[in-house]
Amino acid sequence: MRKQRPDPVEVEEQEERPSKSQLKREMHALQALGETLIAMRPAERARFPLSDDMLRAIEETSRIRSHEGRRRHMQYVGKLIRKEDLTSIQAVFDSIDQEQEQRDHAFHRLEKWRERLIDEGDAAVDLFMAEHPDADRQTLRQLIRNAQREREQGKPPTSSRKLFKHLRETLSL
Repeated sequence: MRKQRPDPVEVEEQEERPSKSQLKREMHALQALGETLIAMRPAERARFPLSDDMLRAIEETSRIRSHEGRRRHMQYVGKLIRKEDLTSIQAVFDSIDQEQEQRDHAFHRLEKWRERLIDEGDAAVDLFMAEHPDADRQTLRQLIRNAQREREQGKPPTSSRKLFKHLRETLSL
């Protein structure tokens, strides 16, 4: 009896199926995602919707000391991640990125206020006090005078840093 040949695969089907290289890239990406989750502090990781198996695998990683054992375990973590809800995990990463952007924006706003207060003096203090009436005007003016004096004398910006810290505490950032 003759062996039957498999039916020839149509060209369209071959194009839709991912290549072996593409599958490897996806596997490595999932392992990298696992590494990222493992590197996080437990409080940060708690925000992610992870299964119990995945959490156990992440906790187990800290006990593995050998290089080869860790490499195999990371492959296992990558396999487990395939079963997770990747869209939810990506949504948490997106929200973390958005929070970071908001913190950066607030930080830049504080830097602009600090520079404006040092450059403009009392006029800028009045504007700042109008926006933030609970701020301590006397401390603010003293820090501004010290920062201006340091800038004129070319000294390190110690008071400028203190002013920034005071602004951050005043605005509760």
